[in-house]
Amino acid sequence: MQAVILASGKGTRMRDLTLTTPKPMLTVLGKSLIEHKLDILPPEVDEVIIVVGYLGNVIRDAFGDTFGGRSIRYVEQEVLNGTMAALALAAPLLKERFVVLMGDDLYAREDIDACFVTPDWSVLVQSTETMASGGRMVMDSEGHIVDIEEGDHTGKPGLMNTNLFALDPRIFEYPMVSKTAGSDEYGLPQTVVQASKALGIPLVAVQASFWFQITAPEDLGRAEVVLKDRKGL
Repeated sequence: MQAVILASGKGTRMRDLTLTTPKPMLTVLGKSLIEHKLDILPPEVDEVIIVVGYLGNVIRDAFGDTFGGRSIRYVEQEVLNGTMAALALAAPLLKERFVVLMGDDLYAREDIDACFVTPDWSVLVQSTETMASGGRMVMDSEGHIVDIEEGDHTGKPGLMNTNLFALDPRIFEYPMVSKTAGSDEYGLPQTVVQASKALGIPLVAVQASFWFQITAPEDLGRAEVVLKDRKGL
């Protein structure tokens, strides 16, 4: 199996921390955010493709061509025009079912396993009682994601998209979808949802047992506390 880690962004909200270090290389409990993901990939994943961009040489130098017994390959996103555009750059290297993860989020191995177990496409989602602005995933009675409702959902319950997907190369048969109307960024969740419906491939919602977003400098310290608690440290 293959895995794709999207790690090309500038991490501008991290302020001075990302002036010389790409956001996915910031550390939590002594390991970079990318290394945390590499460590939890199922053993069946034997090749990882990292999409680099901003300060990509730092990531290349850190992991080289192999890491933890897995082959590491790189593609470069020179124009930062969205997560789907980033994934599309890896299309020539993807020959089988693969998992996509965000380079700056923390996930759990059991959730990746659960996404791979589904026979069709899947997306890891997290239920919340207090949505924020952005996309809210819409699930039908059979547990399939059928739409994304954009807008301000602040304070409302809903399903959040974690941007962890299990897909296959058929995703590249469908045109990329803009993140929002008129945007020059192409969104991964928007494209996956529309492609699922157009191609007749069910998109299974897998409930997350753990997901932690790193969006601001203080999140690094918060993540350390959360991970220590999960590990019983």
